[in-house]
Amino acid sequence: MAKTKKRYVCQACGAVSRRWQGQCADCAEWNSLVEEAPATVFSQKHDLSSGGRAVEFVSLDKPAEALLRRTTGLAEFDRPLGGGLVPGSAILMGGDPGIGKSTLLLQAAATIAKNGGETVYVSGEEAAGQVRMRATRLGLADAPVKMAAATSVRDILTTLSKMEKTPDLLVIDSIQTMHSDQIEGAPGTVSQVRASAFELIRYAKENGVALVLVGHVTKDGNIAGPRVLEHMVDVVMSFEGERSHQYRILRVLKNRFGAVDEIGVFAMAGKGLTEVENPSMLFLSGRDEPLAGSAVFPALEGTRPVLIEVQALIVRLQSGATPRRAVVGWDTGRLAMLLAVLEARCGLNFSSAEVYLNVAGGYRLSDPAADLAVAGALVSALADKPLPDKSVHFGEVSLAGEVRPVAHGGLRLREAAKLGFTNGSGPPDIGEIPNGLNYVSVASLPKLVDRVMRAH
Repeated sequence: MAKTKKRYVCQACGAVSRRWQGQCADCAEWNSLVEEAPATVFSQKHDLSSGGRAVEFVSLDKPAEALLRRTTGLAEFDRPLGGGLVPGSAILMGGDPGIGKSTLLLQAAATIAKNGGETVYVSGEEAAGQVRMRATRLGLADAPVKMAAATSVRDILTTLSKMEKTPDLLVIDSIQTMHSDQIEGAPGTVSQVRASAFELIRYAKENGVALVLVGHVTKDGNIAGPRVLEHMVDVVMSFEGERSHQYRILRVLKNRFGAVDEIGVFAMAGKGLTEVENPSMLFLSGRDEPLAGSAVFPALEGTRPVLIEVQALIVRLQSGATPRRAVVGWDTGRLAMLLAVLEARCGLNFSSAEVYLNVAGGYRLSDPAADLAVAGALVSALADKPLPDKSVHFGEVSLAGEVRPVAHGGLRLREAAKLGFTNGSGPPDIGEIPNGLNYVSVASLPKLVDRVMRAH
């Protein structure tokens, strides 16, 4: 009888190895190889061209019935989804521990249930009593949500099939705690996560149920488990934020039913998560008077402009120590590039100074249009002169020191004017400028430096 070969699977990337080793050869993760049952080996080829059932084809040129989205009652939750939950869709939500994933989903499930929908909340990490305690604290104890604590996928699907009414929303918290008795291995392993998610997604597709899977994240912020899990679902969402700050951002990384650049903004309060209709006021709170090293940048998240404050601090060193470069909320490599442009094209000296850059409120910027605002904050901190009061700055800076145009400049300025800003600077030819806003076009970075140095 042939000897069974051992099989080790990486829990980070799903790579298979025939022997155990401390580091995965594919993704370089340490101590991620776990022994699993070997895959079934067929000694001969099988003919799969017969024995199955015929698949029904649907023509694209024929009209199809439109799927009606179900709103969750939380506008900031519906916005990233594209307008609400699509029946039969599978959503994967990740986020740091304690960020508020379970709280948000419990609030959404309770709101749908109060509006007449059938919702089921299955927790694999908490007992039903613990979930009920949280619902009472949030003021949702009267919501008719069907709640259960279970980890067996077979038990969950058997229970759902016996329900009189198919649920409109099914929440699984979390997919890493689920296990299928058809697969060997502990819950949370690659094979178990893949098999459990497949069975749950198949049930959702066949019955038109909106399925939400909560996923754990790694120390790098990526969703734990096999990467194929993100390919299996229709929507991948990330719940971001710092636990030391009250705000939370719901961001979509993949969406088969809408745009992927929309965000929802929430604030953590005593009664749970509350919606923030105007996030610009949240990120600009406490900004009473202009200070040196501070600049306001009109960021754009999908179709929503958000005004963000960028803060810079320059500390001159007295000795020959190596200066530090500390960044919070922005790309470190982009800061190094911008400092090099300011030194080479504008004649400023940052080599003997420590540079600290912070995006207020814990917000994370990825928009290249933030270059001009960051440059303005750096020059303002270096000269110890504040930028003009109630002014916004945006534009992408090239290595030649040119300020390049960015998308939706008029939309950014309209949001700034709506919040009472009267000055703005950015690339030329941005289109229509709102009434009451004094806009100065900046074609190159040296012109911005001259304006700051000549201030006051």
